Amino acid sequence: MKVKALLKYVRTSPRKARLVADAIKGKKVGEALSILTFLNKKPARIIKKLLNSAIANAEEKRIEDTDSLFVSRIIVDGGPVWKRHLPRAKGKATPIIKRTSHIIIVLE
Repeated sequence: MKVKALLKYVRTSPRKARLVADAIKGKKVGEALSILTFLNKKPARIIKKLLNSAIANAEEKRIEDTDSLFVSRIIVDGGPVWKRHLPRAKGKATPIIKRTSHIIIVLE
């Protein structure tokens, strides 16, 4: 049985989120939660909340043994980019790119 949870427009870059996602890919749910708890990165908190949401979705679908679930797929795609400018010397401007992510977790 597959259970899915998705989160869109997360204010973190996909590159940083993929580092965290690769750490829990293929792990059991309990092990993935403990890894995310002690990982010292901003996307770890976001992905932990999303993993808890996927577990809640599994309980809603009447899956009895949620401890036997594992992270079969975790996809981090790039979302829309916010483009800003920072004023610099001599009337110039430096572009600032604020990236967003779309994250999908699939448990089996």
